[in-house]
Amino acid sequence: MKNFNDENFLLQTATAERLYHEHAAGLPIIDYHCHLNPAYIADDHAFDNISKAWLEGDHYKWRAMRTNGVEERFCTGGETSDWEKFEKWAATVPYTMRNPLYQWTHLELKTAFGVTKLLGPATAREIYDACTEKLRSPGYSCRGLMMKYGVETVCTTDDPVDALEHHAKCKADGFAVKVLPTWRPDRAMAVEDPVAFRAYVERLSEVSGVSIGGYDDLLAALRARHDYFAAAGCKLSDHGIEEFYAEDYSAAEVAAIFNKVYGGAALTPAEVAKFKSAMLVEFGVMDWEKGWTQQFHYGAIRNNNTRMFRLLGADTGFDSIGEFNTAKALAKFLDRLAVQEKLTKTVLYNLNPCANEMIATMIGNFQDGSMPGKIQFGSGWWFLDQKDGMERQLNALSLLGLLSRFVGMLTDSRSFLSYPRHEYFRRTLCNVLGNDVEQGLLPASELPFIGKMVEDISCNNARNYFNF
Repeated sequence: MKNFNDENFLLQTATAERLYHEHAAGLPIIDYHCHLNPAYIADDHAFDNISKAWLEGDHYKWRAMRTNGVEERFCTGGETSDWEKFEKWAATVPYTMRNPLYQWTHLELKTAFGVTKLLGPATAREIYDACTEKLRSPGYSCRGLMMKYGVETVCTTDDPVDALEHHAKCKADGFAVKVLPTWRPDRAMAVEDPVAFRAYVERLSEVSGVSIGGYDDLLAALRARHDYFAAAGCKLSDHGIEEFYAEDYSAAEVAAIFNKVYGGAALTPAEVAKFKSAMLVEFGVMDWEKGWTQQFHYGAIRNNNTRMFRLLGADTGFDSIGEFNTAKALAKFLDRLAVQEKLTKTVLYNLNPCANEMIATMIGNFQDGSMPGKIQFGSGWWFLDQKDGMERQLNALSLLGLLSRFVGMLTDSRSFLSYPRHEYFRRTLCNVLGNDVEQGLLPASELPFIGKMVEDISCNNARNYFNF
């Protein structure tokens, strides 16, 4: 019988243990996509207690608490204390068995605070006090936690209108961790709401110094900000889209659509799709010109609960996996850039696991031999960043592509305590490969190469691919 959360957690064979401990455990972390607050890093923010560090903004935990019958005031409410929220989370944890939250919770407590006791009602106060005491001590600030976990590079998620002053401060301070911005221009193509879109364009005009009166001006302003991001060290873009857009359009049509929505008129669904189709191509060309990597996180249906969206806003735990027929549109979009010879490095993340094999075969259509793994099948994200989701992604990529060229894991998190997601992934990767060796599916004589493969997927491939 294996012991829970010990040094060989998730490792089922002796070969898996060897691969992890000799080739993965000590490697630095390259977290090339996350949602950390860069101001917290710049200011070296220190958390008052474990609830502040662990529960605020964590919609994974809020969903579980609501499902367990916990009232909203103990999740997001301002009228309950931090201890009361933690107490309710601790009471929920035993009920999360077989949900990845159970494993993540105890892995984070162990790696960050040295806590090996199981969290529950009987241990809640003790663990709360012990973790809070450490968070108030030297080495447990935001920068301290990043250093503790061996983070080498982190890429935050930033809007084109952001000033990026926090990234500049981290660099000026000589902070050992590279803190780089990521270009996330979703709002620049969010034309469903004319009022919000116009307000955004006016803000874009202000920060770019470009007077925007038409579609070409919009592109000029975005290019100015793209240049600004590049000067700040940006190497990646990211797009959070429901589905891919690849409608046929003309320059005149898109210009007219911009004029219509900028004038305050609502667009038809067909007009929205044409505008988004054009913008994705323009963004792709900008990224190609600078040698950036473009990322696409697609497939989420967001803000499904209207009442709670009005009460709490976005990113509060009311999103789910969507069902979209995206293969033809994705192929058409990538092909539009490829025929121009302007398809840059690309990472595709699907949220619905039924698309795993589609993505794994799609990336092979656009590899051009210019570099290893130019088009990537991104790691399992959001609802899929757990053992089963990771294994499905690894298996699909292995069967239909080259796992050895994979750029590996990221946290996609708002929490400074989420870095064990990399350990969780590395253990899962080593277990998959170790089991193959033990079953004779891979040759034991090739363990040196397999060990290097683990090192590459865990760290080296990402460092080289993104030019960090």
